[in-house]
Amino acid sequence: MLWQLRLLWYRADKAVLAFALFCGVVVGALAFAASGVFAHRDAQNARARDFHARSLDCLARNVYYEARGESRAGQYAVAEVTMNRKASRLYPKTVCEVVHQKNWDPLRKRYVGAFSWTEFEVLDAPAGEAWQRARKVAEDVYYQRRPATMPGVTHFHATYVRPDWSTERQRVARIGRHVFYR
Repeated sequence: MLWQLRLLWYRADKAVLAFALFCGVVVGALAFAASGVFAHRDAQNARARDFHARSLDCLARNVYYEARGESRAGQYAVAEVTMNRKASRLYPKTVCEVVHQKNWDPLRKRYVGAFSWTEFEVLDAPAGEAWQRARKVAEDVYYQRRPATMPGVTHFHATYVRPDWSTERQRVARIGRHVFYR
């Protein structure tokens, strides 16, 4: 049997075999390269999905902790302020960085959060209907599913306080227990 295979090998046209081998190597290399490209693209898409999920969570938490007891208009306004800050070159570039931004306060002699809830070490986990509502508001604003009602507004405070910076800014609206400034 082995001698028949040798005979077949010596009689066969090697050019056809070499061409078939060459085509197999080319197809294999292309398949390997394509799988690498698709794996890279899938990894990029996964990173983008994770980034947007984290950003959406930060925005929803900001709405929840800053405006959970407010009307829908008040919650949308808080979300828009956060996104307006993200869009401004004067503030950090991501939603989470905007939400957790800390600035030095010379009067308190410590770093102070831009949003009051970020000052607390321990918070109850967001839950219930209020959390679902905050998530919906955050999604609508983050994905721009509704027209902006507070363009350029980057500051707000509760009605029971009067920060120093409020006199330097243009008051735009009062919604619920918050006052908004440009």
